[in-house]
Formats: sequence, structure tokens, C-alpha cells
Amino acid sequence: MRLAQIGFGPWGANLARNFNELADLAWICEQDDERRALAASRFPGTQTTADVSELLADPTVGGVIVASHVPAHAELATQALAADKHVFVEKPMAMSGDDATAMAALAEARGRVLMPGHLLLYHPGVEQLADLVRSGELGDVLYIYGNRQNLGTIRRDENALWSLGVHDLSVILYLLQEEPAEVWARGESFLKQGVEDVVFCYLRFPSGRLAHMHLSWLDPHKMRRLTVVGTQRMAVFDDMELERKVTIYDKAAEQPMGTYGEWRTRTGDIRSPRIAADEPLRLECARFLELARGKGDARAVTRDGVAVVQCLEQLQRSLERQVTE
Repeated sequence: MRLAQIGFGPWGANLARNFNELADLAWICEQDDERRALAASRFPGTQTTADVSELLADPTVGGVIVASHVPAHAELATQALAADKHVFVEKPMAMSGDDATAMAALAEARGRVLMPGHLLLYHPGVEQLADLVRSGELGDVLYIYGNRQNLGTIRRDENALWSLGVHDLSVILYLLQEEPAEVWARGESFLKQGVEDVVFCYLRFPSGRLAHMHLSWLDPHKMRRLTVVGTQRMAVFDDMELERKVTIYDKAAEQPMGTYGEWRTRTGDIRSPRIAADEPLRLECARFLELARGKGDARAVTRDGVAVVQCLEQLQRSLERQVTE
């Protein structure tokens, strides 16, 4: 399959590397002269341009990768879908639920794949976490909480919710397989007015399960951790760990028979299963190509992306209500 990529920033370079090795990367579009020259030097067999319409007009291009700055994701992805291209669009796929829904409808009408770049869903460690949830090894899931913090990178056109929260939120919705009935968010813009650099999120689901996210790029700790607490066991996915990506704790609260309602805790073994060392981005790119070739449920991938944007939008509205309260 011949592909074209829009955007060649630091992350776009990683995408280009993978897609160039997995398929035929025919075009790279980048408006910045220096970055476009860098793309040309790294991929001498790929045409470069500053004009999106030039690559969209190429009838031999079957798929487009959108890796531009976030506010342009929806517009560029829509243009590519309208040109009958399969589309991989970096997260978040849109900045509003209406835009995401419209993109999904267009993809279905055109019979094209629309895949959002939710990288963690293709991480072998997250897949291991999902297996633990699906198998019932953790018991009934009670709550999930995520910590995604660092000192930098500080964004200008998206806050910590949209930049960082999209990662953990996509995994939370994937693990729980339901959408929240109630959301709440509070944050503060310490560095740039109107761009929250620290955000705390609360989500309650119809099943009664809870989720919480602490998001910040103004923090002394670099954390990429998700904790799942079940009735039988607890599990932690820690992407900062080199080897112990997933740790399972045989810990729970139990009510022994013959007591008068007292609860006690049980502590057993702690283990870390072996996690495949495959590059998540390579797996994600390969998944897009499979979907474009008709393998897999492309509509489900799109629906999941829309659900993430809709939830982000609800959390953003909660942040904005905070200002007026």
C-alpha cells in the first residue's frame, strides 16, 4: 500500500520510520522548510511537499497518516476521507465530539478506515492488563486510577487533559468496556492562561466502577502508571519500568465466615509476567495496515476513538464550569 503522511515533527518522524518499513511511504507533507528538508534526507525515496492537496490528488495513495498539530487533526482527516483515503490520525482525532462523529460517519459512507492513534492500546503490557480483566483473575474491577506526570513538555495549543489524559482515558474505556455516566474535572493554568497544566479527573460508570486520572506536565516525578483494583487481586501497568511493566498483587479485602461483619485484608504473592518487547508503535502501524486491507473490525476502532473524544469533551466542559462557579 502506498501511503502519504502529513506532518513531520518529532513524533511524525517515528511514524514515518515505521510506515516506511511496513509499506510504501510515497509522500511526506510538511510546511516547515527545515523539517521538510530533514524528511527528504531521511527518506530519499519519498516525495516531499508543503501542499496537502498534492498528495491527496495522487490516485495511487491508499492511506494517509495525519501527524500534524492537534487543532488540525479533524480538518485534515476529513479532507483525506473525502478523497477516498484510509486515515490514521494521531490522538486526539478531533477536539469536539461533533467533529469526531462527523468523521466517523464520513468514513463509514466512504467505506474507509478511520483509526485514531491510541498508542497504549497496542502496548503488550496493556494487552496483558486487559487479559487479566477479561479472564476474571482480578475478580470484579472496582476502580482504576492513572498517574501521568512529568516536568514538560509544555504545550501551547492543548492542555494536560487533551495532551496527556487521552492516553489513560483510552485504556480505561478499553478495560471497562463502558462509557462514564458522570465525569468531573478540576485543574489550574499556572504557566499559561487558559491552558491547564495540571488536571484531576473523576469518572463514574453505570456499573458503579470508578476511575481517576492525575495529569500534569508540572511535576517532579515522571510517571506513566495505571492501577487496576479488583475484588480478588490488583494489577499495575508501569510504562517507566524497563522489565516489570505489569505487576500483579495477590491482595484483597475479605470478610471471613462466622464474623460479625468485620473485614480483613489478604496479602499473597507478587508476580510480574513476561511482557513481549515489541515496539507498540510498530504494532499500531501494522494494525492500521491490516484494517486497510480488510482484516478486523474497523468500525469498532473508530467508535472507540469517538467515545474517547466525547469523554474528553465532557471533562473539558467540567473544567470550564469550574471557572464560572
